[in-house]
Amino acid sequence: MVLTDTTFKKLQNIVGISHCSRKKEDLICYAYDATARSYLPSAVLFPRDAGEISAILHLANSDRFNVIPRGSGTGMTGGSLPVEGGIVLAMGRLNRILEIDKDNLIAHAEPGVVTGHFHRAVESEGLFYPPDPSSSDFSTLGGNLAECAGGPRAVKYGVTRDYVLGLEAVLPTGEIIHSGVKTAKGVVGYDLTRLLIGSEGTLGIITSITLKLLPLPEAVSAMTAVFDHIETAAETVSEIIRRGIIPRTIEFMDNASIRCVERHLNMNLPVEAGALLLIEVDGKTEEVGTLIEQLRTLCVSQGAKDTKIAGKKEEIAALWKARKAISPALFQYGPDKINEDIVVPRSKIPDMVRKIEALKEKTGLTMVSFGHAGDGNIHFNIMLDKKNRDELKKAEAAIDALFEYTLELGGTISGEHGVGITKAPYIAKEIGSV
Repeated sequence: MVLTDTTFKKLQNIVGISHCSRKKEDLICYAYDATARSYLPSAVLFPRDAGEISAILHLANSDRFNVIPRGSGTGMTGGSLPVEGGIVLAMGRLNRILEIDKDNLIAHAEPGVVTGHFHRAVESEGLFYPPDPSSSDFSTLGGNLAECAGGPRAVKYGVTRDYVLGLEAVLPTGEIIHSGVKTAKGVVGYDLTRLLIGSEGTLGIITSITLKLLPLPEAVSAMTAVFDHIETAAETVSEIIRRGIIPRTIEFMDNASIRCVERHLNMNLPVEAGALLLIEVDGKTEEVGTLIEQLRTLCVSQGAKDTKIAGKKEEIAALWKARKAISPALFQYGPDKINEDIVVPRSKIPDMVRKIEALKEKTGLTMVSFGHAGDGNIHFNIMLDKKNRDELKKAEAAIDALFEYTLELGGTISGEHGVGITKAPYIAKEIGSV
């Protein structure tokens, strides 16, 4: 779409000349996200508050241009891409933590706050914000809310929507609304807060957030369990949950992900293993040691050929460094990646693992699986060269088969990455035609 000079000058008057650009070198920086797809916007704006955003949306309605809100651009499904042009609203200037209320266990923050920075800020006060997407060192709170991000700790603590008490948001009409409460309870009116969370910026632009916090756990311990076969590791996850043990995380890595991380970081990982589980527990100091030992014993009884307990912060940090390195390290296997995040009932993880192994054998493609086994969220990746039409055709057929089987098992085709543009063609499979 074409943004006229007259409209652009109006936008400059709203946010200031220094916070509004349509220079090509600036537009390119906001044309892509983690999907590696690229669509050039007509302009990029850096608003400072809800009032400016309201004025921009009022203008968008009168002058007829698209508005696309954007956090850090770490999205995996293209939800922040200006696919039909328009202006990108880069939310990075709304980056203040306004309050950490230790008496009421809540915090007030703006959407441009980097999630990892928020974690460290509340933890310095002895408090805890559980949602922890793997991109937390880069992604923002606003983006996390827009996608309803989860992360490894979701198995015990839930996802982003479980920690949002209230919002300020600007509707597409330009109207500023306030939803939710600052208290532990509140049932007056419709729950617009939960409606906005996960709506990927389509229902409104979040400008302020009230978040629920928890006391920081006294202690954390972690362990790894190495298995010869990925099916055995998957069955072990199901058994852990069946026994009523709820760790704070249960992550898994298949052989391909173990190998690529080892080449990337040289951490002496078990490259011959079929799979590795990374399990973490937290709680009272006297409870953590007992619980991690119970889990170690259970893993051994299920067939783990090796287990290691990491009690020190440095050891735990090293394990998470390996886990978070998987996604970028995968490009050792090919120049392009198709990345999906299916979710199945936890008891069905072994079935899904067997399906993925069958797809790998049938297609001959490089497929890598890892993710949040504790809540059934599997990050499934196909590494390929998209210029190879034969490979791409096989990959697309494999994705289609994977989604069909996911739904057959009672799962969903997206656990935390959203729909965006990459999963839009598949959405009718899950919710029907609209």
